Amino acid sequence: MTDIDFRGVYPAMCTPFHDDADRSIDFETLRADAQRLESAGVDGLVPVGSTGESATMTHDEHVEVVEAVVDAVDDVPVIAGTGSNNTREALSLSRRAADAGADALLLISPYYNKPEQQGLVDHYTAIADEIDVPQIVYNVPSRTGRNIEPDTAVELASHENVAAYKAASGDMNQISEIIERTRDEAFAVLSGDDGMTLPMLSVGGHGCISVAANVEPERTCAMVGAALSEDYERARAIHHELGPLFRALFSETNPIPVKEAMRIRGYGPAYVRSPLTRLSEEHTDHLEQVLRSLETEDLEDEYAEAER
Repeated sequence: MTDIDFRGVYPAMCTPFHDDADRSIDFETLRADAQRLESAGVDGLVPVGSTGESATMTHDEHVEVVEAVVDAVDDVPVIAGTGSNNTREALSLSRRAADAGADALLLISPYYNKPEQQGLVDHYTAIADEIDVPQIVYNVPSRTGRNIEPDTAVELASHENVAAYKAASGDMNQISEIIERTRDEAFAVLSGDDGMTLPMLSVGGHGCISVAANVEPERTCAMVGAALSEDYERARAIHHELGPLFRALFSETNPIPVKEAMRIRGYGPAYVRSPLTRLSEEHTDHLEQVLRSLETEDLEDEYAEAER
């Protein structure tokens, strides 16, 4: 099994599309984006998750994106989104992603069919028993309709291939309990909500799978690095500076706003696959204002006062 620390910043990558009828994948931009993020100092990359519009991609496209990102980067791990509400499908996609070179897997919990907690344990265990790469359990009840309870997360943490938990429930009490109860395990708890990353780190979280890091990778890494070094004064300063961006990136369904931010910054096109739509004019104007405000000062100058 690949040894990954799972501390730090892991951007949940967008999948860039061409402006054609099929919204075909723009692999040239995808590779360039992976290299940009690696150069910015992120700790790993997460393609074909929710932000990567995995729900509208075929399995072959999933694998092609994973292969492209793996080939584009040199020294950072690639964590492939391979979840499904069908255990056999998730197992097949996980196997293919691992064969394509993925260093780890991100598995959203089964959506729509709303399994009971034992069903969640059985689902994740079936995949972890078969695929010998680190796996991240992903809890996002707003998308799946089912919460992964703390007891379930703790039980899964005991499996040698279940290496981390991505928390996007919005429930800090629950997240704190999972961190508390897995402190003696080789198990990381990662924020899946940019606005909650700093609070999670303050109670023992390990890092984040971040949407905002696509747009502001250096600042996100600076915030997380400061918190992991227990420099909370600096971490708070950056958190509050990034706060307007965190909120703007979720003004509409993810990844609609972040793709618009990528377009504004010149990192990639904003095209999304149906049934998603482009960001509204009102939210685009606000996003442009937020991004301009982040360009006014150099990162190191901006936080020198907080460091002192």
